[in-house]
Amino acid sequence: MSATLPQSGGGFRSGFIRRRVEYGALSEINVTNLVDVILVLLIIFMISAPLLQSGIEVDLPKTKTTAINPEEEGLIVTIDTKSGIYIADKWSRLDNFEANLKKELEKAATGGVFLRADSLVSYGVVIDVISRLRAAGVTEIGLITQPREKRERRR
Repeated sequence: MSATLPQSGGGFRSGFIRRRVEYGALSEINVTNLVDVILVLLIIFMISAPLLQSGIEVDLPKTKTTAINPEEEGLIVTIDTKSGIYIADKWSRLDNFEANLKKELEKAATGGVFLRADSLVSYGVVIDVISRLRAAGVTEIGLITQPREKRERRR
């Protein structure tokens, strides 16, 4: 007696069913990359924000001062260590100072000026710039200083 077994078609792949793979849109958003980009931008802005205040470095005199009201706006005039004068971070010669100041005041649409001067600049240069500001019609002049550090007494 002989029995015949059904042949399976030979090979080990015969038991697998071939399925068609379909790719569809994902309904989930991958936020990992978004968070990485936002953190990098946050760090960049945190580092660069203090640098955007003013491009001319000056060592401001230290005094006991009160903070400037953030709502106050005005044009910033800076006198550096070498007595160079900058109006809104643009260098200006003394003979063109009044003309350049009037142009910048029109752009800024303000009547007030904040004066930043290095602590090593002579008093005469600062007074000369203030008198030129007055001659140009500026009535509100604020002097920017740095707060004095409080020192603790040691026993």
